Amino acid sequence: MATATGSDLLPTRSHELLQRADAELIAAQFSSEAWERFYHSHLAALRGGAALLAVRGRPGGRRPPRTVWDMLRVVAPELGFWSDCFAGGAGLRSAIEAGRFDAVSEERAEQALCAAEDFIDELRALLAAEAPTAQQVHGAATRRLGLRAS
Repeated sequence: MATATGSDLLPTRSHELLQRADAELIAAQFSSEAWERFYHSHLAALRGGAALLAVRGRPGGRRPPRTVWDMLRVVAPELGFWSDCFAGGAGLRSAIEAGRFDAVSEERAEQALCAAEDFIDELRALLAAEAPTAQQVHGAATRRLGLRAS
């Protein structure tokens, strides 16, 4: 009998966002231009951050944070380093979107790719630790149905 792993038990939206982050990382790895590598790396990190928000929820309040990075600082303070790292690159991503492809050096693009890979790895570990086990899911389903284990 196969058992479900932590990532198999993530909410669908979170799982989809992680898959999109993986696709962006692959695109970054195969990009020949520095600006493309940076752009896809930053989007991978953005998708990964959104995957965690899909699990932990978005912060509320009177003036809730607006960006993924600001929201992560609230719901995942342990990822503050990464929030700062990628928030600092948002302006550069905007410059790329505005057509300033020369704004990114090879070195900066490589740094962004390495950071995005490390961030996604850390997110996966964090999400796997928070995901319910297959036994917990089965137990909750059994209780909802009013069944007793025999």
